[in-house]
Amino acid sequence: MTISETLMLNLFAGMLASFAAGAAGALLAARWPRASRLAGHSFALLGALFALALGLAGLAGGALKVSVTQILPVGGVALGVDHLSAFFILVLAVAAVPSALYAIGYTREYEGRYSIAGMGVALNLFLASMALVVMARNALTFLALWEAMSLASYFLVMTEKDDRETERAGWLYFVMTHAGFACLLVGFLLLSQAARSMDFASWHAAPVTGATRNVIFILLALGFGSKAGVIPLHIWLPQAHPAAPSHVSALMSGVMIKLGIYGLVRVGFDWLSGGPAWWGIAVLLVAAVSAVLGVLYALVEHDLKRLLAYHSVENIGIILFGVGGAMLFQTYHLPALAGLALIAGLYHTLNHAVFKSLLFMGAGAVLHATHTRNMEEMGGLIKRMPQTAVFFLAGSVAIAALPPFNGFISEWLTFQSLLLSFQIPDKAINLTFALSVAALALTSGLAAACFIKAFGISFLALPRSEPARNAREVGLSMRAAMALLAVACLVLGVAPFAVLRLLSKTTSELLGATPDMQFTWNRIVAGGSFATVSPLWIAVALAAMLASIPIGLRIVRANTARRYYETWGCGRAMQTARFEYTATSFANPFKRVFSVLYRPVKELAIEFHPESRFFVRTISYSNEARSIFDDAIYGPMNRMLRAFAERVRLLQSGNVNVYLLYILVALVVLLIIAR
Repeated sequence: MTISETLMLNLFAGMLASFAAGAAGALLAARWPRASRLAGHSFALLGALFALALGLAGLAGGALKVSVTQILPVGGVALGVDHLSAFFILVLAVAAVPSALYAIGYTREYEGRYSIAGMGVALNLFLASMALVVMARNALTFLALWEAMSLASYFLVMTEKDDRETERAGWLYFVMTHAGFACLLVGFLLLSQAARSMDFASWHAAPVTGATRNVIFILLALGFGSKAGVIPLHIWLPQAHPAAPSHVSALMSGVMIKLGIYGLVRVGFDWLSGGPAWWGIAVLLVAAVSAVLGVLYALVEHDLKRLLAYHSVENIGIILFGVGGAMLFQTYHLPALAGLALIAGLYHTLNHAVFKSLLFMGAGAVLHATHTRNMEEMGGLIKRMPQTAVFFLAGSVAIAALPPFNGFISEWLTFQSLLLSFQIPDKAINLTFALSVAALALTSGLAAACFIKAFGISFLALPRSEPARNAREVGLSMRAAMALLAVACLVLGVAPFAVLRLLSKTTSELLGATPDMQFTWNRIVAGGSFATVSPLWIAVALAAMLASIPIGLRIVRANTARRYYETWGCGRAMQTARFEYTATSFANPFKRVFSVLYRPVKELAIEFHPESRFFVRTISYSNEARSIFDDAIYGPMNRMLRAFAERVRLLQSGNVNVYLLYILVALVVLLIIAR
């Protein structure tokens, strides 16, 4: 099938027109919050559907080039679509379509409290800028759109700006995103200078060697890594994601941080077209640290949305296992294995966008019904919100990489690509891959434990608070959005061959070789005959096992009538919520085992009766975990910057004559440098 450029251009124009109409409609209807909400999010949904069609058309072979020289200097605005761009547009659309649908119902509670028009404008700008970032074809266009994306997401994070926690999260996100932008700016300038052009097409053959090449890679890796949220550049992520509205959290975690992955793939396989082995080793080590520590910090979180945010750090690590492995395979001239590893990373990118969006929407539904993110105040929600519970369970199974859902396939491919590293004749590299396999295995096990906690503590047993007891199922649009994503998790896990075929073309375009894998509608073979999996038949076997239980009971004529009786409560007459496992007690064994990372601070406060110290009125105990990175890196850095700011403050005398002297000195220095 041939996709015409006219069709691509029409889809592109429809996408931009829809997002522009959404922003304009939300703004023009600002006086009527309901109309503003419907206009902003309905057009965002339409724009996301156009983006979905554009991404699929691009992956099917469609090409697009757009150039407008009058808007920006040095090459103007240059946009285009290749296979990699089309794939990330698809990732955006897969998360944006249900997010916009979800937002129609979710943001109803914001009416009269926050600016609905502002949310509509920022959301449409956010979606448009993310789509255009992956289409950018020169440095200035990319940087301008990257900044637009960052600012739009900042304003969305700051929606509930009257909250102190939101204010801090927004400030931290603003600082970190612009620190990353500074790294990108310097790296782009160095690469543009070497290539004598800001056009991305000329960078592939740029004469960059030696230390300059390594410096450019480090700068761009830092810039893109900070947006992706890799450890130790992750500190903004567990703050900003919980603070944002839930549909925005889904987009930030499901799509925005993946643009950091997009940048790393461009750097490693296109702009710099490969590099020394230490690049891949560094990416694999960062992947291992991010995956393991991300899931460990998630395990001790009681804030449901912050727990999911830490799992985004973990899954970025899993994606980077594929990207780093592909870099090393390419360095050792094994392009077919590089293609397999890159497919694993890219497929997990899509899968994570689906199941993490679902989980954030599930958490948002719980927040909408109970008005709390604290799992210690939940419980029993499966009886009050049964559909939300089923959707959250589907997302939990998917993120835990259990069949037949989609997380299983991408993690299986990642494992196989790492295990095939024995074909590299270097023991140090083999050891790095072995450590990566161990880290990925540990991460998978801990992720399953974490979502047993997240689902069990939140949805099972008895309610622990009045809001949980009074919770009700959310509206139709929110449930429909979650249902779409739950079905997508199952389809991508049972029938991955369609997406793998498209990804095979994408990696072939980047690496110039066919990935070392074969697949049919019911089977995937990795590395020749190294490993085989049949996701469809696994799903059929699991369904048959589940169906055999009621059939077997009917055959033996078991009494299946419903019987009501009190649950055994250790001898007590009535069971209460105080009998249940709490999030704290579930996480405590992990906190003990990994105490060197959690650095817990124990506090015990006892209030005695005023009449006698033999009678205790209250006992308060806390055992809060701390971040090793906050204590070792960001805490000292913050204190140093504050001390420096206090000293520099002396220069701010308030005297106009002194300020004029500063200007004169600066001009003299500039003139001397200019000579």
